[in-house]
Amino acid sequence: MMRRPPASAWLPWPWLLALAACGASGERAGDGAPESGADAVEPAETPRIVLVTHGQSADPFWSVVATGARDAGAELGLRVEYQAPGTFNMVEMSQLIDAVVASRPAGLAISIPDGDALAPSIRAAAAAEIPTLSINSGAEVFRDLGLRAHVGQPERDAGYAAGRRMGAAGVVRALCVNHEVGNVAQDDRCAGLEDGLREAGGSMLVLAVDLADPEDAQQRIRGALARDPGIDGLLTLGPAGAVPALAALAVMRASGGLDTTLELATFDLSLPVLEAIRDGKMSFAIDQQPYLQGYLAVVLLHKAIQIGAFPDGVIRTGPAFVTADNAAEVIRLVGRGVR
Repeated sequence: MMRRPPASAWLPWPWLLALAACGASGERAGDGAPESGADAVEPAETPRIVLVTHGQSADPFWSVVATGARDAGAELGLRVEYQAPGTFNMVEMSQLIDAVVASRPAGLAISIPDGDALAPSIRAAAAAEIPTLSINSGAEVFRDLGLRAHVGQPERDAGYAAGRRMGAAGVVRALCVNHEVGNVAQDDRCAGLEDGLREAGGSMLVLAVDLADPEDAQQRIRGALARDPGIDGLLTLGPAGAVPALAALAVMRASGGLDTTLELATFDLSLPVLEAIRDGKMSFAIDQQPYLQGYLAVVLLHKAIQIGAFPDGVIRTGPAFVTADNAAEVIRLVGRGVR
């Protein structure tokens, strides 16, 4: 049975949106001071907030996180920077965090895909008394690393919700396609899927794929389905994994080698994913609302800098679900770069 954090640790985020308006103007050092003469006050340096994550800003998912952070920075008059390693590389990410801490930003937001690997760097940030929180991944470990708040989606809970939804649709055996085995957040998604399916009498197995080679990923998915005809559900852990899954299912269905009732779902959104949901080729997508992860992180750090106020616990941005009922509206918002 999965361990679910107490409800008191989950902070609702809607009240946080109001904070964005507070202090956006008229509260920076120098406001209201004489404009000329001997008593004139030099304006303070613009506060700098840095996000260091494991995902590149060119990635469709992480570009939305970065957009949310930059929008908040523009509204609040902050300097916002986004940094990430060139690939999923914890050594390089640790080095980025160390360099940012050495540069003494006013605030820092960090994703934690591997708490063990990043622990020394994150603890150093906390020890430097730089207001720091985690975003996206790290809901299970942020406290152990000296942080007080996390903005994101508890991943095991999200996987559990997906498993419950698949179980309710009749799925008995699901394949969890993991493109980052060892990333705690991704592993938690698969574990949560198993938790949810187990309640309905179902089971789950994990298939590791490398999305650097989409053709190989597609072949691995086809091979797993061919070897185990009992698989009637498939969950990918991101849009980049959904594309080869959709291609694999299309090939197998065209050849008559697959039951057309197989349930396909994914974590996170992209235009191909949303179009597949709209067109009935995919059942649902789990939306952790990445725009809010970037936006709220900057708002919260701004308030920590400005008045010393800081939340305690997990500020949940998901899971929300996109289905055929709301896919068209979400497609419209994707065009604006906010979903």
